[in-house]
Amino acid sequence: MRHPVPQGVRRLNLTLKAALTFMLALVVINPEWAHLEGKAAHLRALTYPVLAFTVPVIWLTAWRERASFPWLADTLVTVTCFSDILGNRLDLYDQIGWFDDWMHFMNVGLLAAAVVLLTMHRSAGLLSVLERALAVGSTAAIGWEIAEYFAFISGSDERRFAYADTLSDLGLGVLGAVVAALAIHLLWRRGALRETAPQLDLPLPVSVS
Repeated sequence: MRHPVPQGVRRLNLTLKAALTFMLALVVINPEWAHLEGKAAHLRALTYPVLAFTVPVIWLTAWRERASFPWLADTLVTVTCFSDILGNRLDLYDQIGWFDDWMHFMNVGLLAAAVVLLTMHRSAGLLSVLERALAVGSTAAIGWEIAEYFAFISGSDERRFAYADTLSDLGLGVLGAVVAALAIHLLWRRGALRETAPQLDLPLPVSVS
């Protein structure tokens, strides 16, 4: 049985994807529009659509015949890409001192939450949820710092302060993953988020030994 998904989640998802696509097109044309000059604008324009459309592609190729579309998880992934571009466009990274810290905490947490919702059953124990969230969150945080360093920090004056900033960003990312795991597990225990993960309509193949 497929569970209904609130229309608001669907509309938000489609709106964010459309807005992200439009803004990335403008970034390619003119990186200064989003205050991304010298900040790997074209790399973001390449990787963000891949990330934002990963869940739909997986669903179409592997889950479509046996699972409902995971709208909430897909929206969480899309938010991570959209919020970074919007934050740069509004120049929040330079105007608000704590905004970069907040983005590392929030976006790693959202990615970890999305993977937990996509890959775990609501009956999973807290330690299992924490383990999955930390694996995803730590990997995402490390991957982002490596990409950020080689994309634009290594050739700028910021490299003098990169070590301290990297440690802070990694710590905040891990903390975001932990908070996401605790929040999802608590909501599952309260009976919420039952319709957010892919709901299998057909039984999975069972191997017989």
